Amino acid sequence: MIEIFRTSDLDRARSAGAVVANTLSELRERAAVGVNLLDIDDWARQLIAKAGARSCYVDYAPSFGNGPFSHYICTAVNDAVLHGMPHDYVLEDGDLLTLDLAVLKDGMAADAAISFIVGPTRPASSLQLIEATEEALAAAIDAARPGNRIGDISHAIGSVLEEAGYSINTEFGGHGIGSVMHGDPHVPNAGRPGRGYKLRPGLLLALEPWVMEDTDALITDADGWTLRSATGCRTAHSEHTIAITTGAPEILTTQR
Repeated sequence: MIEIFRTSDLDRARSAGAVVANTLSELRERAAVGVNLLDIDDWARQLIAKAGARSCYVDYAPSFGNGPFSHYICTAVNDAVLHGMPHDYVLEDGDLLTLDLAVLKDGMAADAAISFIVGPTRPASSLQLIEATEEALAAAIDAARPGNRIGDISHAIGSVLEEAGYSINTEFGGHGIGSVMHGDPHVPNAGRPGRGYKLRPGLLLALEPWVMEDTDALITDADGWTLRSATGCRTAHSEHTIAITTGAPEILTTQR
């Protein structure tokens, strides 16, 4: 079901978005060489609780996962790209880390993801991956205006990623969000302009370009959740929750 929210609901959505943005910002500062992914998960737990919110992931058990996720944040390193389950891994210099967080506060959900390099080593190809997803996300947000369609957003994402030389997997992508984390409509990371659901004010979307360096094929880790590139190449993922308004879209998860 596609949810359309009233203007009066947006304050609750902004509140949830601020929790996501602030938590990701804090965790990015703490994610240094020598830090364990399980420590990041515990820090996320503490920060979410302090903000009066709750993680959307702890008891989440969709058809594409193996039972309840049972963690507070997704942590994906290097060849992992989506649904990364925190585990006993210590971050190394040059690792490409993605943090993906969704919370529920006052009955509204917000979802965002950031990718960045840990430590002083800055592999150029990894920086290019990250930049491509960030540029695709910016293009998607610019296309998210009333009267446009989901296909316009998908086309904007796909055009940037393809121009950067990456192939695109459309199995997982953006989605509607609101009273639940994952709702309709699905927003693929490639598509034809002028097609799909017509955007209207009050629609909330989580837009999330993600890409793998030399493949569009995924494999599932032994944990039943973490999705990795089939070739072992590096990956990146950028995401914001936005609100469709009568004019320019409002980004609800901007880090300040």
